[in-house]
Amino acid sequence: MQRFSDVVGPSVEDERIDLLGGALLIAETEYPQLRPELYIRKIEELALRAKSLLSETPDAAQSIQVLNRVLFEEEQLRGNNDDYYDPRNSFLNDVLDRKLGIPITLAVIYMEIARRIGFPLFGVGMPGHFLLKHYDVDGRESLIDCFESGKILSATDCQRRLNEIYSGQLTLQPNFLGAIPRRQILMRMLNNLRSVYLTRRNFRKGLQIVDLILAIYPRSPEDVKQRAVMLHELGQASRALEDFDLYLKMSPEASDADEIRQVSLSIRRKLATLN
Repeated sequence: MQRFSDVVGPSVEDERIDLLGGALLIAETEYPQLRPELYIRKIEELALRAKSLLSETPDAAQSIQVLNRVLFEEEQLRGNNDDYYDPRNSFLNDVLDRKLGIPITLAVIYMEIARRIGFPLFGVGMPGHFLLKHYDVDGRESLIDCFESGKILSATDCQRRLNEIYSGQLTLQPNFLGAIPRRQILMRMLNNLRSVYLTRRNFRKGLQIVDLILAIYPRSPEDVKQRAVMLHELGQASRALEDFDLYLKMSPEASDADEIRQVSLSIRRKLATLN
């Protein structure tokens, strides 16, 4: 966790965050023996291939066309519609090896290659579906959907996507298409994994992810509480008690404070019987 904190912790300025390095550290929660340099080299090789296809002064349209060709035609990366919630879709090494991902991991790969060829892109945290954005020199925006092989989207396309995800219950707002910082991109990757593990009640792996989330936002009471709950479920009563007490210290007036105090008291009584 310390290595992850060194990359994305609160003391690191957002523009200095190593997005690719942070994403590969997330993958190390599943693959402790991962050799990140192999995947960094892969990204660099893909960038060199893309650069060799560009003219000396490429415009946005050509840059996107070339990136789409290298990633989605030649490498055959694609969105995993068949098993969207497979946790492997969130690990960059798996995405590069299996050629399958979800919008945000495909977008991170696309962004990192684009950055290396001098084509700046920004993450767009639209609810339910991560996108990329490019600003032309005249300020015009292009929205790119990496889950759909680099398709350029209009606002109408974005609303259509929201309708599919939220059954027509969510209307597109301008802030949905705003650029988000690198720290939030990594946070969204972690939130996706957390959701997958909690749905499967895999608290051991979920705990690893919440630890990384707290490396980004160490003063998040809700995440401290969630870690306490998972520790309790895993039978780690002493550590759970520490986190429940920390939550109460951080949020003494929380709506569930009395309930958490009762849980803490119950744990203390149980621990006392063991001494």
